[in-house]
Formats: sequence, C-alpha cells, structure tokens
Amino acid sequence: MYQRDEAGFGQGGGAVALALDGGPRSSLGIAAPVLPELTGWRAAIHDLDLVVDLGARIGSLHWFRGLATCLALCAAPIAFFPKFAALPAPSLAPMAEPQWQEARAIAIAPLGLGADTGRRMAPTDAAQPLADTPERPSIDLVATIGQGDGFARVLERAGVAKAEAQAVAKMVSGAASLADIKAGTRIDLTLGRRARKSDPRPLDHLLFRARFDLKLGVERVNGALALKRIPIAVDDTPLRIQGFAGSSLYRAARAAGAPAKAVEAYIRAIGSRMSVGRDVRSTDRFDIIVEHRRAETGEVEVGKLLFAGLDQGKRQTRLMQWTAAGSTQWYEASGIGERKGLMRMPVVGRMTSSFGMRRHPLLGYGRLHKGMDIGAAYGSPILAAIDGTVAFAGWHGGHGNYVKLNHGSGMATGYAHMSRIVARPGQRVAQGQVIGYVGSTGLSTGPHLHYEVYKNNVAVNPATMSFTTTSQLAGGDLARFKAQLGRLLAVRPAGAAAPEPQKSAEARKPATRG
Repeated sequence: MYQRDEAGFGQGGGAVALALDGGPRSSLGIAAPVLPELTGWRAAIHDLDLVVDLGARIGSLHWFRGLATCLALCAAPIAFFPKFAALPAPSLAPMAEPQWQEARAIAIAPLGLGADTGRRMAPTDAAQPLADTPERPSIDLVATIGQGDGFARVLERAGVAKAEAQAVAKMVSGAASLADIKAGTRIDLTLGRRARKSDPRPLDHLLFRARFDLKLGVERVNGALALKRIPIAVDDTPLRIQGFAGSSLYRAARAAGAPAKAVEAYIRAIGSRMSVGRDVRSTDRFDIIVEHRRAETGEVEVGKLLFAGLDQGKRQTRLMQWTAAGSTQWYEASGIGERKGLMRMPVVGRMTSSFGMRRHPLLGYGRLHKGMDIGAAYGSPILAAIDGTVAFAGWHGGHGNYVKLNHGSGMATGYAHMSRIVARPGQRVAQGQVIGYVGSTGLSTGPHLHYEVYKNNVAVNPATMSFTTTSQLAGGDLARFKAQLGRLLAVRPAGAAAPEPQKSAEARKPATRG
C-alpha cells in the first residue's frame, strides 16, 4: 500500500524484506511491485501539485502558486457568467378611483388589510332575466320591540301592510295595554302568499307575550284576523326567606337566596328602628318576605320587599310597608309608623335675621321675631321643609302671601312674603316640593322668605329644629293592615328551619329559603 506525503509516494502496511533473488518483498512474503522510473516531461507532470494545501508553507513559492491556481479557478466561472437584462414592456395606465374600488372588491386579499371580497359582479350580456320567479308560500319572521318603539311600527318594519298593522295593534290594545309591553319582547310572525309582488304579504299568524300571565295571538280565519288569548297560570305566593345573621346580615341574606335589592330594602327598613351594625347579633334571626311570581312556563319575577322581620329573642321587630293618607312607609305590627329626618332649608339663600327679640325695621319698635329671614333672589322657589298638609294658603296680614303646613304631632311650619303661592289648602305636599316663590309682599323691606316653626302653636327657633314624625293607623286602615300582615305571616318557608346556632361568634349559619 502506498501513502502520499510531502516526500512523495511511500510504502505503507507491513515491513519490506529482501527476497532470495535480491528483490524487495513485503512482510507477508509477497513480492513488492517494481515501479518504472519516470523521466523527462512525465516526471515534471508527476511532480506538479495542483491541489496545494494553503494552510502549510505559507509565504513560499509553492503556496503562492496554489493561491494563484485558486483565484484562477474562481475567476473562470465569473467571467463566463451570462448577463440578464430587463425585458422592455409598456406600463399600464393607472386606474380611476371607481375602477380601483371595483377591482379591490372582487380581488382576493387578506381581511386584515380591509378587503371586502365576495361581492358579486354585474351581469354581462350573457345573463338573461327570468320572466317570472316563484316565491315562497310563507315567510316566518321574528321582530323585537325596542325601547320607545310602537307596536304597529314594529309590524310595519317586518313587512306587514300599514293598515293591517294598525288594525292588529287596535285588536291587541283591547286585551292588553300597548304601553305595558316591555322592550325586548319577541314577536313571532308568519307572512302568507300575496297575489302580486308589488303588494305586501298578508299577516297569517302572530304570537307574543303581552304580560307575565298572558300571551296574545292573531290568526287569519276565513280571510279575517282574529285575536286569541292564551292565559298563563301564575303562582303569586310570596317568597319567604329566613336565616341567622351570622357575621354579616347582608351576606347571610344573600346566601339564603334573597335578591340584592330586597336585602338592601330590608336593611334600610330595619335600620330605621335600630343600628344594624351595633344592635344586630350573629344569633339574631332575619325574616324576609318579597313579592314572587312563578309562571307555568318556568319564568320567575321577584318584586319589592313586603315584610321585614328580626327575631332577637325577647325583642321582635316586625315591619310591613303600607300606604296611608298618600304616604308610604314602614309600619310596625301594632300599626305605628315612624320616619326620622331633619327639616331641610326651604330656600337657597343666606340668613339675614334670626329668631328672637329685635327692632322691627318698618314698625320701629321691638318685638319677638318668630322666625328667621332668609334673603334670596326674587322668584326663587320655596320648598316644603318636610312632608305635611297645607293648612292655610293666602293673604295673611303683615305676612303677605303666606302658607302654613301641618306635619302632625303638633308640628307646623309657616312661609311668608311670597310673590306667588303654588300650594292649595288641603293639599298634601312632600319634602322638597315647591309651594311658592320668594317675594316681598306684606310688611317687607325686600325679597326674602320669613320662615317659622311652631310646636303646639308656640313659635320655636327653626335653626334648632330636628324632629321625628310619627303616624298611627286606626279604624279601617288598621284592620286592613293587620289582615294583610296576617296573610304574609301565614306564608311558610319551604324545607325545615335552620338549626339553632351556637353562642360563639362564628361564620354565618345556614339559612332556609321558601
């Protein structure tokens, strides 16, 4: 075997020995071949090394010859590389804006770039219009009543003729008030076959829910529309929820299933009799009754709070909302109602004269000023300081135009020097309601309000007043109140009552929902 190295070809493999005849032999005993000696140009070609190792003998003539050979081999293909030039072609004229929009509409482009592909192209001359196209015999539609929408207008938008839509609306109004139909109500319609395509389709069928307990349908029978009532059975039994207050009365009531608005109203009602944060303990038992309606179709409506109770052992609080003499408030089981509140300022302005003895600016002598004067712009509205009944409204000597309100329990307020009176005698007014306007009538030096407060017909300083009004039901009102309270307390919660809680202050206890 032979190997190529810097000294030329050499023998490889086993050692070489001399044969008996004097010739070279290998270590295996095989005679080594004898190479003929090269001379002349053959020897020169044999010694020429075209593949020079550029990593060895750097800087020698042999190395530079190898570098020149490498550069020549690289330059040869570059020299013979073909040249490519752009082919001349005419440029297209830019498209006009309508053409560009049309091309963009029918092109395939990413939606992220704002493409609107899928648009149909205009028909060509090859398209022939049909003489007549068949129509569907009926169309089923769904319309929805929007906020502030009209019933007839909804039908017209769905394709019903105007005269027919108004006729249907008149039929429906005879069974249910159109104003009471809630926004979002779904109307199922079926429009039938028409004689000509230019005519609107006739209404064949209509069905919607007019009230929680009533569905209304309109059917075409023998060519005429007829109204059909479909009553829905509703269970109006109130929902009664009981449980223990635990660590949080609100969270315990919500966990028992009471609606959030009902719990808020319950806490406000109980808060009018005690401090919820200080007086309610974890072992106290709450009792909530709310309006509840369940339809046979499965829908549920939860209304306002009807009863608020709190069992604290020796003390029981039972409150029911009742309306008497035009005022709605929470009454105790005994028929006593109580509402606490501060008297509000009857007019926006500044105090110019306080309650007490003073020298009258017109009469010139000292006397008791039985109220306070509040300076305000002429014509400013005067508001009732608290709920009451108008006992007097008219001219009252030096008071000029004067209004007096009775608030019960011996309390009364007076408003003098008005430019105009709005309240009428015997009228019941609420706190903050306008009863007149600032003026300067009677013995007055300028536009202002003279405001008086009386307790058992004795004038008191209005600046120090903070009182509670109390009302008591009696007679027929008390009888009806107790009858309604008895019906509510007869409602039993579903399921067994919650177990008695331990005395330790721990997490809220399980509640029972009716």
